[in-house]
Amino acid sequence: MNLSPERPQPSSLIGSPQAHESGLGHTTGTARYIDDLPTPANLRYLATGQSTVAHGRVTRLDLEAVRSAPGVVDVITAQDVPGDLDVGAVYPGDPLLANGIVEFIGQPLFAVVATSQRAAHQALARAAVEYNQAPALLTIEQARVADSTVLPTRTWTVGDAEAALATAPLVLEGELYVRGQEHFYLEGQVALALPGEDDTLVVHSSTQYPGEVQKLVASVLAIPLHKVEVVCRRMGGAFGGKESQAAPLACLAALAAVRSGCAVKYRMPRHDDMVQTGKRHDFACRYRFGFDPQGDLLASSIDLAGLCGYSPDLSEGIVDRAMFHAHNAYYTPATTIIGRRLKTHTVSNTAFRGFGGPQGMIAIEAAFDDAAWRLGMDPLDLRKRNLLRPGASDTPYGQTVTDFVLPALIDDLEAHCDYRTRCAEIDRFNADANGEGSALRRGLSLTPVQFGISFTAKHLNQAGALVSIYTDGSIELTHAGTEMGQGLYTKVAQVVADAFGVPLRQVRNNATRTDKVPNGSPTAASSGSDLNGMAAANACERIQAGLAQFAQTELGWTDPLTYRHGQVTSGDHSLTFHEFITQAYLARTPLSATGFYATPEIHFDKARGFGRPFYYFAHGAAASEVAVDLRTGEYRTLRVDILHDAGRSLNPAIDLGQIEGGFVQGLGWLTCEELLWGDDGRVLSNSPANYKIPTAHDVPEVFNVRFFERPNSEATIHRSKAVGEPPLMLAISAWCALRRACASVNPNRATLAPLAAPATPEAVYRCAQLARDEGR
Repeated sequence: MNLSPERPQPSSLIGSPQAHESGLGHTTGTARYIDDLPTPANLRYLATGQSTVAHGRVTRLDLEAVRSAPGVVDVITAQDVPGDLDVGAVYPGDPLLANGIVEFIGQPLFAVVATSQRAAHQALARAAVEYNQAPALLTIEQARVADSTVLPTRTWTVGDAEAALATAPLVLEGELYVRGQEHFYLEGQVALALPGEDDTLVVHSSTQYPGEVQKLVASVLAIPLHKVEVVCRRMGGAFGGKESQAAPLACLAALAAVRSGCAVKYRMPRHDDMVQTGKRHDFACRYRFGFDPQGDLLASSIDLAGLCGYSPDLSEGIVDRAMFHAHNAYYTPATTIIGRRLKTHTVSNTAFRGFGGPQGMIAIEAAFDDAAWRLGMDPLDLRKRNLLRPGASDTPYGQTVTDFVLPALIDDLEAHCDYRTRCAEIDRFNADANGEGSALRRGLSLTPVQFGISFTAKHLNQAGALVSIYTDGSIELTHAGTEMGQGLYTKVAQVVADAFGVPLRQVRNNATRTDKVPNGSPTAASSGSDLNGMAAANACERIQAGLAQFAQTELGWTDPLTYRHGQVTSGDHSLTFHEFITQAYLARTPLSATGFYATPEIHFDKARGFGRPFYYFAHGAAASEVAVDLRTGEYRTLRVDILHDAGRSLNPAIDLGQIEGGFVQGLGWLTCEELLWGDDGRVLSNSPANYKIPTAHDVPEVFNVRFFERPNSEATIHRSKAVGEPPLMLAISAWCALRRACASVNPNRATLAPLAAPATPEAVYRCAQLARDEGR
C-alpha cells in the first residue's frame, strides 16, 4: 500500500501527502456531524408513517389517534404543504408525502412531529390506513413486458451493427443481471431546520447538493430562495445516496419548523433509511459481440435495462452513463446501444459511486472473458488487442480519445505484478487440483477502466468559491463542494495555501453554505476537486491581481510577486505574508474575491448520442487473484495490484485512500452485498443483520497500489485527475477472477459458466457446479 517509491519529493503543497483536515476529529470523535450539534431549545423530532403496500390508492387515512398520542405536537399530510408537493430531482414524480396514490412499500404517507424521537415513532403505529391495492411491477422483466418506463428509451448507433454481427465469424450472446447496492453510509440521512426571523430558515443537511436542498425547501414552503440558508460542514459518507435523496428530509424538517416555530430534526433510523431511500440500480444487460478469429471486436449490440423504481430521480443520467461506458476502453467499429429506464413499484433508485458506469462496464468484461475462452487466448491479450488506440480512437458516442494512457499503464502493471508467471503457476495449481480431486481453485484476472470525467448534464459543470484573507494573514475558503470524508476540503485548501505560499494550517475551509456560494452544483461525478479547485484558484488569482497593483503603486515593487514559504517577494524586495497583507489592508486593497470556473469544450446531443460529454478520462487497471473452495463456494481475495492514473495527484495520501476504498466498495458490490426483495415488493435487506458490507477480513491479504505518473493532458487544477469513482470499477477484475477459478474445474467446457453479480458464495458454488457438470 506504499506510495510509488519513484515519486519525486514535492516542492510545494501540491502533490504532497497532507493529512485530512478532519482526520484528528474523525479519530477522536470531536468532528461534529448534524446529530452532534448542540440541541436547540424546544427541539422537535420528526418521523414518517409509511405505506405497507407496493401500489394502490389510500382509501382511508385516519390520524386522529396519532394526533392525540403522548408527546405529539403536529401531524402533517400532503394537504398541509403550502407550496409544491413534488420534490423530484430533475423530473417530477417524487411527492414529499403520498397524495392518494402509493407506489412503493415504505413511501411516506404522513409526518409526525413530537417532543422526542421515541414519542414520534411510537405515535406512527396509531395510524389507521386502508388501501385499494393495484397490481405492482416489481422486476425488470415485469416492467419490460409491460413497457413501463419512467423516461423514454434511448438508442445510440454507430455503423450497421446488425449487418456486421450477421457476418462475424464468432458471435457471443448472453445476458448478465447485475444487482444493486445499498449505500450504507455511516451517518444516516438527517436534517435539522432552525426557523429565524422574517420567515427565514437555516437548514443543516447531510447532503451532497446544498443548492438543490435550498431550492426544494423554498419550493415546498413557497418562499424565495434567499430566505433559505443550507449548511453542510461534513457528511459521514454519502457515495451518491445524498445527492438527491437528502432533500425530502430537509423539506419535511423545514415545513415542520415553520409550522411549529421550533427547531425540528429529522433523522432516519437505519431501518427506515434502508427502506425509504434508493439504491444503486439493478441492471439487466443483454448483449451480442462479434469477433474475428484473431480476436478483433467487429460489432456489438448492447441492451441495458435499469430498474429505476417508481420515479425518474437521476435515472436519465445514470442509464446514459451506463451507455457511455458499455464499451469501457475498447474500440468497436459498429454498435447499437439501447438504454431503458424501467418503472417498477419499488423505491426510486438513485446515484451511487460510478453513476451507472459500473453496470455498463461489467458486461463487456464478461464478454471478453467468454471470447477469450472460445478463442483459446489469454483474456488480457484479447483486452490489449482491442484497446482504443491511434487509428481506432473513436468512442461509440463520438468523442475521440487523444490521450492513450492505458496501453502503457497495462504493460507496466502486467510486468510489475508478474502476471504471466503467476498465470502459469495458477494453471499448474489448478491442473494438479483437478488430478488430485482437491476442492481449491485459484483465478487471476487483469482488467482496465476508462472513466469519463464531467457531469453529463452540461450546466452542472460549474463552480464558485469565496476566498477571504484576514489582516493576520489567515485565510478562509468557502466553495460549493461538500466534504463527505473524501478529502475535498483538504485538497482545495492545498490549492489556496499553495497559491499564497503559506502553510496549510493557515487556510480554513469553512462549511459549505448557500449564502456564501450560491447556485452550487452537487459534489458528484468525481468532479469536486476539478471544479472547486479551479474556482478557488480563480478567486486567488483575482486577489493576487489587486495585490500586484498595490505592490506596484504603494510599495514601488515592479517585478512580479512570488508567494513562497510565507514570504512575498518582488525582485530584491520581500515581506512576510502577514506584513504584506497588513500593508495591503491599510492601503485599502481588496482582500477577498469570488472565483468561478466552467469546464470548457464539453457538449453532447442526448438524442443522437453524439458529442464530447467528458473533458478527459481517468484510467486504471487491477490484477486480482482469488482462491475458491468448490465445496462451499467460499473464497478469498488473495492479492490485488492496482496501477491508477491520477494525473499529477494533488494529495497522494488522500488519493491512495480513495483508490483503496473505491476498490473495496466495488468488491462489496460484486461479491458480498446482496440486495433482496420479497414477492410483495418489500426490501428484505433492511439492516446490518441481513446486508453484508465488506469488512477487514474481505480486504485482500496483499494490496499493492501505485500511481501511474503522468500529468493530465488537459488543463485541470495542477494537471490532476479525479479519483472518486474510477477505482470502484477496478473490482470487476476480482469478479472475473472468481469466474476463471470456477472454470478451471473443466477446461474442456465449450463456454464459460455464468456467474451472478454479486458473486456470493452460493453464486460461486452454482457457477462451479455448472462448470463441472456441463460440457464434458
